[in-house]
Amino acid sequence: MSFVSNQSQVTGITTKGNLKVVEPVNLYGCEFGDHCFVGPFVEIQRGVVIGDKVKVQSHTFICELVTIGNNVFVGHGVMFINDTFVLGGPAGGDKSLWKSTSIGNNCSIGSNATILPVTICDDVVIGAGSVVTKDITEPGVYFGNPAKKKK
Repeated sequence: MSFVSNQSQVTGITTKGNLKVVEPVNLYGCEFGDHCFVGPFVEIQRGVVIGDKVKVQSHTFICELVTIGNNVFVGHGVMFINDTFVLGGPAGGDKSLWKSTSIGNNCSIGSNATILPVTICDDVVIGAGSVVTKDITEPGVYFGNPAKKKK
């Protein structure tokens, strides 16, 4: 593991090795595969599992209950959501109301995309600024709000 500076809050992470982190970051209780990169101003929360050869660019937030496959690119400022406000407002820490997200292998998520609790299959590209509100079950390029497959 290599760090570019000494300003991080990094606690309880595991890695298979070759993790490069550019600080400052908040990484706690998460798991990384081999050959991963995390840019500055990223927060990755407890229980997140990230596969091999994943690149997470700056200003991204990956909340609890997210799993990311291998060979995935996560652009700048991508936001993952686990609380869908099912009761009309925030869950207030009630994790039983949170939902999970799964990103397949060989995916690319463009900058400033928002990923709600969904499953995204392998070989998907999400366009910059897109909002993914439903599961993606077919490989392809998706963009817009809500994200739809490019024809």
